[in-house]
Amino acid sequence: MSPRKPDLAAIIRRVPNFPKPGILFYDISTVLADPVSWRLAIDEMDRLVDGFHPDLIAGIESRGFLFASALAYRSGRGLVMVRKLGKLPGAVVSHSYDLEYGSDTLQVSEGLIPPGSKVVLVDDLIATGGTARAAVQLLTKVGAEVVGAAFFIELEGLEGMSRLGVRGRALLKLSG
Repeated sequence: MSPRKPDLAAIIRRVPNFPKPGILFYDISTVLADPVSWRLAIDEMDRLVDGFHPDLIAGIESRGFLFASALAYRSGRGLVMVRKLGKLPGAVVSHSYDLEYGSDTLQVSEGLIPPGSKVVLVDDLIATGGTARAAVQLLTKVGAEVVGAAFFIELEGLEGMSRLGVRGRALLKLSG
């Protein structure tokens, strides 16, 4: 008899009032620390990503890097980092966007994505979708064809997937 698959949603630690009061933080550290759960998460995420048939995988800083790098390695695809302002050396392409309470900027290194490359955006979690949408816009700005986005967790009820501008898939759907 084969061992039972871990319940990934049950393993995720919930931290109330972090990083500020009223927020329920979904801490994926518990999944990362358990090798069976981490392997299952990557195997299942790989199925989501592979269905888009990408050339490259782009990960959003910082927890998105964990999933994107494992998925790129597993599938033999290249990895591109979508970083916060001022974190990349050399020539970069930037995209600024508005948040609920301010603005932010994302960047990618110039010249890493050949024009027309099919790219899947990967992150650990999508809530309202603001950062993921900005990442899609940035990747499009540098000539990528963003064929989809994949997330470990989607917070339901926050409508993030509907704001992406591309097809999105999530492994887990949790209440927002």
